[in-house]
Order: sequence, then structure tokens, then C-alpha cells
Amino acid sequence: MGNARRELLGDGGLVLDVRERPGPPPLRFEVADGGRMLLRQGERVILLGRVEEWNQGVYVSRYDGYRPPLPPIRSALLRDPANWVHLYARWLEEAPEGPLHDSRWLLGVRFTFPPYVWHGEDFVRAWPHCHLDWSAHGWHGVVPLRPLSPEDAPRVKAYRKHVRDGTLAPVLLWWVTALDGWLLLDGHDRAVAAVAEGRTPPCVVLTRVPDEEDWRRTADQVTDAHEARLQRLAARPGAPGAERQRETLLRAHVDTLSTLPLETARTRSWPLPGGAPAWDVLARGAVFQFPCD
Repeated sequence: MGNARRELLGDGGLVLDVRERPGPPPLRFEVADGGRMLLRQGERVILLGRVEEWNQGVYVSRYDGYRPPLPPIRSALLRDPANWVHLYARWLEEAPEGPLHDSRWLLGVRFTFPPYVWHGEDFVRAWPHCHLDWSAHGWHGVVPLRPLSPEDAPRVKAYRKHVRDGTLAPVLLWWVTALDGWLLLDGHDRAVAAVAEGRTPPCVVLTRVPDEEDWRRTADQVTDAHEARLQRLAARPGAPGAERQRETLLRAHVDTLSTLPLETARTRSWPLPGGAPAWDVLARGAVFQFPCD
């Protein structure tokens, strides 16, 4: 399955530097002209999407057949929890139908979200069709990849007890820039259980971050601009507040450089074989009619 080097972070998260997986991963986005996209897992189409005119949002239709990349989490593990970030990282590395490809990937635990993400309309409950509204300030909601179980389903009821006991395993979210939101990769019933109990599900989030050569290139550009500002400041010796400005510039430069390796990078996609005509054939086969067709 290739190699991955782990970079441990002080907040308990880690970066997986994945190598020897140069081709498209089994779980991947493919795109065509006109804002057309799809999510494929192996040979199965899992999701169709098309960006709305004027970038007001994206229309999404999903298909049955998605397979989570994590194995079932046994009750014994919930009673004696592991380091979830490291465990999920290992499972993702081993997953035969997961999203990892050559790049750097950030995994971390997240417990807080804006209220609308999990407890409003942006936790998508409709199946199989939905509209992600970008018209205000972006979206940032959660798209499940299978139908959600009812709150009184036996598995959900069992997980609700774990929610109350504080022993619920995290759900796995994948940040997808093409959607401006999260895909729910694993833990659909756990998410329903937490929301039913009025809680925010504990989450392990997966985000692609810049490759080393990319963030170092940006760091060089930032440093060149920083040094130019310092030179302009040095050309005005004795100017009021010059020393304070210099200290401010130095702090800002250090803060900027420290964030570059962990900035969110665009979710990678691959060309859709057959292009827009192939996507249109799939869209015509769906019950949902994309309004921009």
C-alpha cells in the first residue's frame, strides 16, 4: 500500500506524508468541464455534483454502494479507547478503498464546530439529493455517503448510550474543497446518535495540506517580501515607532511561516474519462435532475 512517514504534532494530531501511491486512489474525485464532478470508489460512482451558475452552490446526488475505509469498531475498543488519530491513520493507510494518494495529510481530533454544522440544516439528512448553498459565507456542512439511520434504530440506540457515557468513537470527516464542506467517511450511526443526544460528534478530520516543496516555495516568497519590508524600514532610521514596527514584522513573519506547512490545500481531483458527455449520461440516469442542465 506504499509508505507514509508520520510527523507528530503537539496538539495530538499528526501529518501522514504518503509516498509510493502516485496513481489515482480508489476513493477519488473526477472532474469535467462546466463544474461537473463525481466521487468514485473503485469502479462505483458514489456521488455526482455540479456547481451552480454564478458559484451559488453545488447540486449533489449520491448512490448506494459506498464502503467506509475503516473497519467496524468493536465495543471492547470503545470501553478501552486507543489513540484514535493514530489508529485511524493506520486504518486509512491499510484501507483498500480509501482516499490517500501521494501528498501530506493532516489528521486531528475536533470537538467544536459552528452550531449550524451538526445541529442545523448543514448536516445533510436528505437522501439521495441535496443542494449545498454557498450564497452566504460558504457552506462548511457535512454530506453523508449513505442514508442516515433513524434515531431509534438499534445501532443508533446502542451508540446513544456511548454518547452519554463519553465513550463514543469519533466519526471520520474528509474536508473537500470542491464542496466547501465535509464528507462523512465513517461513523454515520455514531453521528446520528450524538446529534440525537444534543451533542456534537467527536471527530477525526482528514485534510490535505501542502507538499513540502509547495510550502517551502511559499515560505521563500514570504521571506523575500518580509526582508524587503525590513529594508524599507531600515532606510528610515530614527522614524517614530520604527522599532515597534520592526518587532511586529518579525512576529508576523514567524507566525506566518509556522502555519504554512499545515494550511489547507485543495482536494486533488482527476480528469473524468469521457469528460462532460460521460457525466451527462450518468446525470440523465439519476432521478435527480440537475437544474443547470
